[in-house]
Amino acid sequence: MTWRDCRLGDVLTLKRGHDLPSDSRHDGDVPVVSSSGITGYHSEAKASAPGVVTGRYGTVGEVFYLEQDYWPLNTALYVVDFKGTYPKFAAYFLRNVLRDYQSDKAAVPGVDRNVLHEIKVRAPEPTTQMQIADVLSAYDDLIENNRRRMELLEESARLLYQAWFVRLRFPGHEHVRITHGIPEGWEKKRLDAIAEVNRATLPSSYDGEIEYVDIASVVPGQITETTTFAFQDAPSRARRVVRHGDIIWSCVRPNRRSHAVIWKPADNLIVSTGFAVITPTGAPSTFIYFATTTDAFVGYLENHARGAAYPAVVAADFERAEILVPPKRLLELFDEIAEPTFSQMNNLRQQNQKLRAARDLLLPRLMSGEIAV
Repeated sequence: MTWRDCRLGDVLTLKRGHDLPSDSRHDGDVPVVSSSGITGYHSEAKASAPGVVTGRYGTVGEVFYLEQDYWPLNTALYVVDFKGTYPKFAAYFLRNVLRDYQSDKAAVPGVDRNVLHEIKVRAPEPTTQMQIADVLSAYDDLIENNRRRMELLEESARLLYQAWFVRLRFPGHEHVRITHGIPEGWEKKRLDAIAEVNRATLPSSYDGEIEYVDIASVVPGQITETTTFAFQDAPSRARRVVRHGDIIWSCVRPNRRSHAVIWKPADNLIVSTGFAVITPTGAPSTFIYFATTTDAFVGYLENHARGAAYPAVVAADFERAEILVPPKRLLELFDEIAEPTFSQMNNLRQQNQKLRAARDLLLPRLMSGEIAV
């Protein structure tokens, strides 16, 4: 196994991405990739597959590998010349380099490609590159498979919610009179009649370790990662207390649908004050989660968001939202079906956390040659 000492610029060449304002985009299936990954789609590609993209500023340190033509945005850097490097290996290699870059340059808010090109690295020959990529890809393939399974599980429960509570095809609907779109025995209620918003905040006197969730770590339907801090070293926004069954919703840019249900969390899990934390009090969390993540609910939040650059809602906007609430027996029946689905999704989520941790532990050891393949 042969390794060579060189510069990162000898292994690959990075280039800044391209502007693409939202009003210039056209419907298509070409991924638009920013510093935080795929953020939309367009009808035209600016770069050919395979693609390796990382953040220029914003979310720095993440690396994304694409197997189809794409459009890299100007917040990102992308590889324009692999210089003989196996592309999938290049993605892992760059991720490893950026781990060190971040730790040495923690105060730097962005990445300079010219500085990156001059970083001294050790790179293996092509056969070893492919072997390393195969080992790490096995973890990512399992993670992706679990992610897809979680999506399918949530979709199945959401379809049931829509059938019962949106299209009103609930069990026994044939025998229930519906007046002005509301079945007999159902009520329109404000959310604060069946849930509390931002019930608890961690006191500043707290002394201990926390597991923290920030807004960047939440995508539609799931928390992608948590960060452990001693409380005195945690960000000032690390204050919202969450418990099993709570729903968290990012108050900033609600159109991004950064929400998740908290399921069997660690006792010290804390989320950012940038979230609205919805704690069910008069209905199961399975029902409230789907009720507060429908297209109609998201539209309500978008219409009440304030601010041009960072449109945001506040806790009171959630509290005032109206929800069509069925009788208790239907809520209980829905929960009996949906609750096991949520538990299965949580098991898959925990598996992915362990897989990511194992992959990230293996990554630097493979890239240094400490572990041979």
